[in-house]
Amino acid sequence: MSGICEGRVVIITGAGGGLGAAHAKVLAAEGASVVVNDINKEAAAKVVAEIVAAGGKAVVNTSDITHYDDSLNAVKQALESFGNLHAVVNNAGINRDRMFASMTEEDWDLIMAVHLKGHFCISSHAVHYWRGKSKEGEAVDARIINTSSGAGLQGSIGQSNYAAAKAGIAALTLNQAAELKRYGITANAITPAARTGMTTAVPEMARRMAAPEDGSFDYWAPENVSSLVAWLVSTQSKDVTGRVFEAEGGKLSIADGWRTTEGVDKGARWEPAEVGGAVAQLLAKEVPAQKVYGT
Repeated sequence: MSGICEGRVVIITGAGGGLGAAHAKVLAAEGASVVVNDINKEAAAKVVAEIVAAGGKAVVNTSDITHYDDSLNAVKQALESFGNLHAVVNNAGINRDRMFASMTEEDWDLIMAVHLKGHFCISSHAVHYWRGKSKEGEAVDARIINTSSGAGLQGSIGQSNYAAAKAGIAALTLNQAAELKRYGITANAITPAARTGMTTAVPEMARRMAAPEDGSFDYWAPENVSSLVAWLVSTQSKDVTGRVFEAEGGKLSIADGWRTTEGVDKGARWEPAEVGGAVAQLLAKEVPAQKVYGT
C-alpha cells in the first residue's frame, strides 16, 4: 500500500473498535505500519486481520495504557515488529457519566486513569525513545496525537469527570508541543464527533447518528475523523504543533482555547467593594463562551 503515511510506524490505543479501529484501517490504507493496541485481544486481532487481508501491516498489542511499565511494551513491540516508531495516537477512552452531585470517587478515578494517565504512559516511553535519537544526532520527525473532546473545551452536563480529563488532555497537548519541539516531536489534539460505541450508547443518539440507507454521505462515520489523524501522522504535518482540531462530518476547525481579554486595570489594589464594578465592565465587553453541552 502507498499513501501519505507510507513508511510511518504508529501505535493507536483503543484500536479494537470505534474511532481507534477506523484510524488503524485508514492509516494502514495510507501505508502506515500499525500497532493496534487494545485490552480486548480478540477485538484487536479482528482489526489486524482486516488490515492484513487488505494488504496492510499491523500487529496486536494488549498493553494496559494505564499501567506505566506495561505500556512500554507497546513501544517495544513497534520497534521489534517494524524497526521504528513515528507516532502515538492516544485514542482509548471510556465513559462513567453521572451528575456531579452523584459522582463517586471510583467514577472519577477510573476516567482519570484511562483518559488522562492513559495519554501519559505510552507517550512518555515514546518520547524517551525519540529524545534519545535526537540527542544522538539523528533526525526525528515524530508525532503525538491526543484525543480531547468538546466536553473538555466547554463542559458537558453529566460528564464532569470526562470533561475535566479531556480539558487536561488539551492543556497537556499545549505543554507537549512547547517542550518537545526541540526534539523533532509535534503534539496536536483532536476533538472528534463520530458514531462510536460511546456516543451511541443512548438510543436517541444511536438513531441520530445512524448511517444513511440511501448511500449518501455518512456524516457520523468515524473514518471522517481518521483522515485528519492520517494527515497529522504523516510527514506533511511537521510544521503544525500545539493545535486542537475539531472534526465532524466533512468539517474541520481549530479550537482557539482560552484567551485573555483586554481587562480593566486600576493601577492599584482594588478595594473589595470595587471589584463588582470592575467585573461588570469585564462582562459587558467579553465575547460569550460557547454553551456547556446539555444546557
